[in-house]
Amino acid sequence: MASSPDSPQPAAGGAPKAAAPARRKAGRHRGEGQWAKGHFTPLNANEQTKKDDDGLNVRTRIETIYAKAGFDSIDGADLRGRMRWWGLYTQRRPGIDGGRTAILEPEELDDRYFMMRVRIDGGRLTVPQLRVIGEISQEFARGTADITDRQNIQYHWIRIEDVPEIWRRLEGVGLSTTEACGDTPRTILGSPVAGVAADEIIDGTPAIDAIKERHIGSKEFSNLPRKFKTAVSGSPLLDVAHEINDVAFVGVRHPEHGPGFDLWVGGALSTNPRLGERLGAWVPLDEVPDVWAGVVGIFRDYGYRRLRSRARLKFLLADWGPEKFRQVLQDEYLKRELIDGPAPELPEQQWRDHIGVHRQNDGRFYVGFAARVGRIDGATLTKISELAGDHGSDRVRTTTDQKMIVLDVEQDRVESLVAGLESLGLQVRPSPFRRGTMACTGIEFCKLAIVETKARGASLIDELERRLPEFEEPIAINLNGCPNSCARIQTADIGLKGQLITDKDGEQVEGFQVHLGGGLGLDSGFGRKVRGLKVSSAELPDYIERVLTRFQAERTEGERFAQWAVRASEESLS
Repeated sequence: MASSPDSPQPAAGGAPKAAAPARRKAGRHRGEGQWAKGHFTPLNANEQTKKDDDGLNVRTRIETIYAKAGFDSIDGADLRGRMRWWGLYTQRRPGIDGGRTAILEPEELDDRYFMMRVRIDGGRLTVPQLRVIGEISQEFARGTADITDRQNIQYHWIRIEDVPEIWRRLEGVGLSTTEACGDTPRTILGSPVAGVAADEIIDGTPAIDAIKERHIGSKEFSNLPRKFKTAVSGSPLLDVAHEINDVAFVGVRHPEHGPGFDLWVGGALSTNPRLGERLGAWVPLDEVPDVWAGVVGIFRDYGYRRLRSRARLKFLLADWGPEKFRQVLQDEYLKRELIDGPAPELPEQQWRDHIGVHRQNDGRFYVGFAARVGRIDGATLTKISELAGDHGSDRVRTTTDQKMIVLDVEQDRVESLVAGLESLGLQVRPSPFRRGTMACTGIEFCKLAIVETKARGASLIDELERRLPEFEEPIAINLNGCPNSCARIQTADIGLKGQLITDKDGEQVEGFQVHLGGGLGLDSGFGRKVRGLKVSSAELPDYIERVLTRFQAERTEGERFAQWAVRASEESLS
């Protein structure tokens, strides 16, 4: 199947048909760079870079030129563009404060070291894989290894000279960094307890494997308008944040056809957040890869390429609507009708992270545990792999909440494993604050960040545990270093968007704009903002203590924080 702009094709063969004009706002530029409409001329520098050379091709240059000649030999378009197709970004040069993030040129922000993202589809790892990840961290990444909210592991301090050897070791155990970043299909989120959860509706693992085998690393979809995020889960807990992915397959039971998936499209956050929408279609397990390819094909062919800020699938869906999107998917890509199906049921609980000790469908147990804000290190990962192996497990999982799980533990070994994990500072029975706080990479390494997040989040957990030891309600506190919402600020109970603010002494300091009452699952929606409410980093523990104390005083019986925040007065939220 062709994938170049000279001959775009949908995923199911045949040339794309001309679509009816999309609904447009007055004054919008008419040329959106849609391949399906014959608009192949690149309309910005990113599109020109992709047309000049496919991002997947840069691997050969990394291995044969850059790793041998060093950082200074790297072509600029490769350095700040195509290397992302192999999971590599330059990290932020140390010593640059947040006030300079938006005013410096890219080359001024670039350090000579890289962030490397290890792709972990479905969050699935074997014990040998986790051991290798830990060893690489210690040998090549100064011990860094962050668990992301997309189930990946991220290294920092990677030298270009070491990249081929890191790839060799990862690929030797079945891992890779292929299309972990870039305008590609990113890591596929999956339920971390797929195949073992006692309450599972359907195991989506075969679909994830088929998508990865058929399409990841293929030039069919290696030039998309922007990133493309996928989630597949058959858990009734709705444990993969399906509402904010470009495409999601959510486990449901059809009254006639049995277990399958409800199809969602067009979710994403960043500065223009939008929840995905149902297409009203039920998809059986064996058809998920083809339907996935059809949705990606629509994005490739009809997605907007003129402006990077409007190049996500959510903008196309907003203009088309779900009815037209489904019709184009059926008519032009699948060449058949989809079956109508039911919506997923709401989960019975707010926590969806699988933390704690839970019985599997085979009588064994899985044990979920929490590091602080996803920050861990290579030595600890290696010890986790040893602990899991010593307790009879060969399978470990990462979650969409920056947590981890050990599967397949016999009942008589559970407490020993729990004790071993907690000796490493990894809590199986964490406080709501440790369990519910997430943070993005922040200014320590990210070139887009304005404020520090990881250390701030870790210290916030400690402070809230000290101040509110009796607080037991589920609470999501998400810290983001910039407006791009990698840590999902709009869908947290308390979402904190990093920015510089003026404190009471008139000084410019690190702080946060506050979003309150967002959520996914039970309380799916975006948090509200209180006019003028910004909190300095130093004042953050005081503010959150104050708001949570008011919540406890004012809530009705059984009322969740998100429900209270919607109705609470601005005074209570300030």
